[in-house]
Amino acid sequence: MLYSDDELLSLSLLQHFVFCERQCALMCNEQLWADNSLTIGGTQMHKRAHGEAPRREKRGDIAIVRGLMMSSHSLGVSGKADIVEFHKVTEGGVHLEGIGGKWLPFPIEYKHGKPKVDDCDRVQLCAQAICLEEMMQTVIPEGAVYYGRIQRREVVEFSESLRSGTDNAAVRLHNLFRSGENPPAIYSSRCEQCSMMALCMPVVTGSTRKASQYLRKALRELVKEDKSS
Repeated sequence: MLYSDDELLSLSLLQHFVFCERQCALMCNEQLWADNSLTIGGTQMHKRAHGEAPRREKRGDIAIVRGLMMSSHSLGVSGKADIVEFHKVTEGGVHLEGIGGKWLPFPIEYKHGKPKVDDCDRVQLCAQAICLEEMMQTVIPEGAVYYGRIQRREVVEFSESLRSGTDNAAVRLHNLFRSGENPPAIYSSRCEQCSMMALCMPVVTGSTRKASQYLRKALRELVKEDKSS
């Protein structure tokens, strides 16, 4: 299936969808968003990645392009890459205007925090690679996510399983958008650092068992504070 230009969704929504479907639904269906220190730090990091001059430069056998617009009609997404490195190769690759030789794209996504347990960041990066593959008619084997907290890259191989997971997430994202329905909240420990927690209210509207565990924990902490005062 190929999506039309009018059906393209923001590529970054894939990351939110894999992280938490309810968070993504509140953004898509309710147009809700809230910032906290983590999201603000991430926004600042993206601005630095996009805003570093020059937008396009060459360093030896690596050409660097910042803020490259991209889209995929097979996934139905479009967005902007933080950085795409083009590594000079002897076989395969693509031509770059104004630069001789062949170059293999290597997308890099910048994140403020540290590597996550789930695949949300890797899916977002894989979607960028698929966009570039469709636009440039090439095959991209890997890219990287740069994490600000640990200040290093995590190389991501675009395996068949990751590509399949990315395609599946894109289909489900479009289904979520078309349905206009919000999945129920499911409270977990990661909700505590989510900037959308006050809007989502997982403790009130989510799983009864998880909510009761949260409330018991909060009550125990209050009792400890009373005893220590």
